Amino acid sequence: MTLVSERIGQFFHDGHRLEYTEYGGGDRWVVLVHGQLMPRRMHQPLARYLAGAGAHVLTVDLLGHGRSDRPEDPLEYSMTAFGEQIIALLDDRGIEQAIVGGTSLGANAGLEAAVLAPERVRGLIAEMPVLDNALEAGLLAFAPLLFLARFLPASIQGTRLVTRAVPRGVVPFWAGIALDTMDQRPGPMAAAIHGIFFGRIAPSSRQRKRIEAPALVVGHPRDPVHPAADAAMLAEELPDCTFVEARGILEWRFRPQRLNEIAAEFVSRCYDSESAARRLQG
Repeated sequence: MTLVSERIGQFFHDGHRLEYTEYGGGDRWVVLVHGQLMPRRMHQPLARYLAGAGAHVLTVDLLGHGRSDRPEDPLEYSMTAFGEQIIALLDDRGIEQAIVGGTSLGANAGLEAAVLAPERVRGLIAEMPVLDNALEAGLLAFAPLLFLARFLPASIQGTRLVTRAVPRGVVPFWAGIALDTMDQRPGPMAAAIHGIFFGRIAPSSRQRKRIEAPALVVGHPRDPVHPAADAAMLAEELPDCTFVEARGILEWRFRPQRLNEIAAEFVSRCYDSESAARRLQG
């Protein structure tokens, strides 16, 4: 594996502190965003791979996640606000354009960024987008967590105490990610779930069809919370899209080589296409 530099940074948006990790260097920027309630560290393996292939990668904890601020007001949370936070990260770093996206919530936040500031989004990576077909299953999955956080907060606090006691260095990587995901505080967790599911989940179909940036959409078979039908629908809507079906829900987590290579090729295509055009014009 190629060794790449890693640096932790922070920026502020609407009075809140957000934290990110930066991998590699150069001007081929990629921003990767985590799934709901998960930390940015979930994308560390992919970030390191892309950085080793020449990309300059940022993984960011959106508001209410990871090591970023976690307010308890549901009005602070929405998919549109998450898209704004991605653009604010680009502004803070002085990045003109980047490939943006991520997993589940991260995929939807990337779509929001592409609608809010299309001139800033060079490409989209959308793994497991959450659209019309996923709403019922998503509510069934997260409504019990919202109930526990609101009415039985001791259950969330107790889980947090247990998970924080486990040293991350002695467990496998993805076990550590699961422990980090369970490291929640009741108030912010309830606010985040409430704000996300009672707001707009993603840009409308009409808005998605107007996204001109090249896109890589990855769908998973047999995933009720992230139906493959949603990924296929998004791939049909986006004008310039490459659709890839994962071989299983956990392929990109435990057998990542194939999808890592596809992602790296996509990043190269997004940047090399303009370089080739400039050479032809010259």
